[in-house]
Amino acid sequence: MRFVSLIIPFVALTAASAQPAPVVATTAVSARRANAGRTPDPAPAPVPSPERAHRAPRIDGRGDDEIWRTARPITEFRQWEPVEDGDPSFRTEARVAYDSRNLYVLVRNFDPHPDSLLSVLQRRDGMALSDDIILGVDSYNDKRTGYMFRLTPAGTMSDGYVFNDGEEDWGWNAVWEGAAQIDSLGWTAEYRIPLSQLRYVPSGDNTFGILLMRRIARRGERVSWPLFRKSRTGMVSQWSSMPGFTSLSAPRRMEILPYTVARYGASPLGDGTPRNATHSQIGADMKVGLTSNITLDAAVNPDFGQVEADPGVLNLSAFEQFFAERRPFFLEGSGIFRYDIDCNDGSCTGLFYSRRIGRAPQLRNQFGDAASPLQSRILGAAKVTGRLGNGLSIGVMDAVTEREAGTQLRTIEPQTNYAVMRLQQDLAGGNSGVGFMLTNTARQTDQWTRNVLRGNAWTGGFDARHRFAGNRWQVNAQLAGSQVSGTAQAIALTQRSNVHLFQRSGADHLDYDSTRTSLSGWMTQASLNKQGGGITRMSSSIWYIAPGFEINDVGFRTRSDETGASFWMQLRPVKPVGFFRQANVNFNAWGTANTGGMILNNGGNVNGWGEFRNFWSANGGIGFNDLITAYSDRNARGGPAIYMPRRMNTWWNVNGDNRRDIAPNFGGGGGRRLDGLGSNWNAYVGARVRVGSQFNGNVSFSYSRNIDDQQWYGNYVDNGVTAFTFGRLYQSTSSMTMRMNYTITPTLSFESYLQPFVSTGRYTDWRTLQDGRSSNRDERFRPYTLRGNPDGFRFGQLRTNNVVRWEYRPGSVLFFVWTQGRDASEANPEQYGVGSSYSNIFSRRPDNVFLIKASYWLGR
Repeated sequence: MRFVSLIIPFVALTAASAQPAPVVATTAVSARRANAGRTPDPAPAPVPSPERAHRAPRIDGRGDDEIWRTARPITEFRQWEPVEDGDPSFRTEARVAYDSRNLYVLVRNFDPHPDSLLSVLQRRDGMALSDDIILGVDSYNDKRTGYMFRLTPAGTMSDGYVFNDGEEDWGWNAVWEGAAQIDSLGWTAEYRIPLSQLRYVPSGDNTFGILLMRRIARRGERVSWPLFRKSRTGMVSQWSSMPGFTSLSAPRRMEILPYTVARYGASPLGDGTPRNATHSQIGADMKVGLTSNITLDAAVNPDFGQVEADPGVLNLSAFEQFFAERRPFFLEGSGIFRYDIDCNDGSCTGLFYSRRIGRAPQLRNQFGDAASPLQSRILGAAKVTGRLGNGLSIGVMDAVTEREAGTQLRTIEPQTNYAVMRLQQDLAGGNSGVGFMLTNTARQTDQWTRNVLRGNAWTGGFDARHRFAGNRWQVNAQLAGSQVSGTAQAIALTQRSNVHLFQRSGADHLDYDSTRTSLSGWMTQASLNKQGGGITRMSSSIWYIAPGFEINDVGFRTRSDETGASFWMQLRPVKPVGFFRQANVNFNAWGTANTGGMILNNGGNVNGWGEFRNFWSANGGIGFNDLITAYSDRNARGGPAIYMPRRMNTWWNVNGDNRRDIAPNFGGGGGRRLDGLGSNWNAYVGARVRVGSQFNGNVSFSYSRNIDDQQWYGNYVDNGVTAFTFGRLYQSTSSMTMRMNYTITPTLSFESYLQPFVSTGRYTDWRTLQDGRSSNRDERFRPYTLRGNPDGFRFGQLRTNNVVRWEYRPGSVLFFVWTQGRDASEANPEQYGVGSSYSNIFSRRPDNVFLIKASYWLGR
């Protein structure tokens, strides 16, 4: 783990020499500039200082300890949802105390009808709708980053991290204590947050940013101190600076989490013969405070067997499928490693995509068999994260994965080292900032892999941001580059991949060179965003990505060779309007082209969302694509560009009142080619269910039908000439998703996930490209008859994951896991019906895995 070993001495030296920046004074100056020309708010009430506790309170939710009788109450809570700066329905009081090792908070939530509280018991980090209190602590007082601790009347605890003044990461975990009690006055929430779980620079008299946010679930109301304004930019920058944390010691965090795993289940032989086998392993996670604000996290031989499986999907596009990260080690503190180039529908393209670490072996289909591993084993991983007193945030990660072998010991994934470094420097009190990111992927290639996989890959990027005009506007800019190297054969494969397709015909701006041993490229992007002030939000962006830009060794990007622009505007009232408690309307427009000037896609839509006064909500929209003539340079997988017909699409969704025991949801959508030769529609129905305070879950059923008149089918060489073939696809897809949570106590719970997924497709009218750019279908294609009739497909999959989780002592967890998988896929089946496909899944032999994982937290 060479990056980590090199950076630790540098970090320790830098942290020791860095002096805390005058954050409060700088922020005050920035605030005066930000408020220039705007009517100021009424002067806020003085912020009370925390009370020094000479005797630690018992964390039992009763609030009858001596410290709570002397600590000054905070009572100036204001409503921010649905009415910004409205009067709260019920009174809230909070008190803050501390000692040399802990931060203590007590919140009294008055409620005249405590029997009407929405109190849902869930396992640790469960986020079901419930009355709650969120405590926010900006221990750096940098107005950019903070920790959040959520507590419900049932005692459910959750924790998260806020970065970039508003982006939330609820994958962050800490070891802390919380308790709640319901009584005749309402309910109380009591916290003990060890200072070792926070990061700060001891200064003799520290100032923490504090937020207290209450949800009154049955009224759909949220109140806070200080007042959180949705109409303003940022989140942490609105927290109240609370001075008076005196004589705090430098926290030294030391945690070790050793674990052992015993696994029994499916382990087929190489020829696919079913077999069960027993496996076991040991490993450990470790967290060490290198300084008071720099932490080392490490994992040795990590196991993520308790993590939920990815959802079923059948990808017929030319681009890689994005799957969200689910593994705790990579989720926690992931915000500091973000360098996003583009985000859409939850899939972000950027320089770092942690799913590359421990990926599926890339040569399993070539040199593997049924017994070959499905994932690359992670030998170890480490990361150093933190923030110095001068506003510099540091993130360094290094991970090593094992060589994986297939049949005859041929390598299907070489041993690989992944390294990532991210630096971000705040300027002007957090209103501006600059950043840098560097990544490296180094593979130990051999005779089986060196001509297929890249041996080395580097990416690096700079980014900058600046808020202005009273913090209502922000400008962002990025500049990044990449270089990959390897044998000529490996780099030729890179050039021919769907990310680049240098060899495609008609692309005169590209230069395919089969003798290259390296490939480099760059990208730049700039955006202007209106983030606060009034009822409007807007964002505009332009970008350029060179043909040779390649980041997929440890990043994620589906294509290079692209330039484009986009615009978004939102109208969002800050108070209820008409029938709506909350509502917004969005307008979107975009367009892209390749760097040779060919228009790839363009479109626009208008959509809206609203929550009605009865707490039901609905959204919908209508949009158009490619009204300006556009082409796809990827659909033929290396062939000529192909004309993209104009399309119209629409969608709608309705969601029931989440406060009720049963909250239905349903919706659908559809689209149609304007030439009448293709269409699609989908529908779903589901419900969120709650039985008592301990059981909740959701279930949904979906069905879609797609008729695509130009679905790529394959490229074939006939008499020395390549035919780029397409067919008319009739596809039906159906799935059911069920999640169930039963919480026995806040530390003992059972979770179940089940998803059967089926998709069937039948091809007709097999054709080959003739004049791909013609808008006339008969000129664009001609019949392809050299290989008979095209095959269809039936893809079926079932995944279920069932987990009993027992936190038998704080930070120490015992997991009992049962997972089952069934696969039923075949080409050209006799039956294409969805119903018969479900029957086919359940008739297949299941692959069961039973796992026990035990961890024990050692810390101080």
